Amino acid sequence: MPEIREVIVVEGRYDKNALRQVVDAVILETSGFGVFNDRQKQKLLRSLAEKRGLIVLTDSDGAGFVIRNFIRSCVDAAMVKHAYIPDVYGKERRKAKASKEGKLGVEGMRPQILLEALRRAGASFVGENGETVKTEPITKTDLYRAGLSGGDGSREARLTLLRALDLPEHLTANALLEVLNAMMGREDFFRLIESTLPRTEER
Repeated sequence: MPEIREVIVVEGRYDKNALRQVVDAVILETSGFGVFNDRQKQKLLRSLAEKRGLIVLTDSDGAGFVIRNFIRSCVDAAMVKHAYIPDVYGKERRKAKASKEGKLGVEGMRPQILLEALRRAGASFVGENGETVKTEPITKTDLYRAGLSGGDGSREARLTLLRALDLPEHLTANALLEVLNAMMGREDFFRLIESTLPRTEER
């Protein structure tokens, strides 16, 4: 499965599930229009854009373009690429009826169409065109050993780390893991833990 360096932004979980069958990448949801009033998510998008760059992949209907344009307004345009799916009319299998405009969304696209949309947007495929191979990933075990999950005090430790990274306090351990892997490699993570949470158990 091809791996993409940028963080891909989609509208919802069904879009995210569809993309996960196509590429290996960090994928974030806007929760539809929910991102409009979610200042923490906006801040997270800006932070990830600076670290990795964003690719916005929304539905091709009017609502998708409203979300896309909102992201344009709150994230530096130089750090954002836009991937577009074609207008394909139909209905996703899970839905009782077609959308208002009758178009298939990201979740209804064939894998090859999604991959081609990302390529046309200029996605950075790891291993291609001089892209370096991703560093060793941070794992759930690493979070546990750092005291960030699964034990007494893990929530407090997680909050301390989130504040140090200027990230939203409501990130779960799983969401934190995904964001950390978008921002840094395993060695950088351990160095960060040593400076932020110096009393974690020895690794």
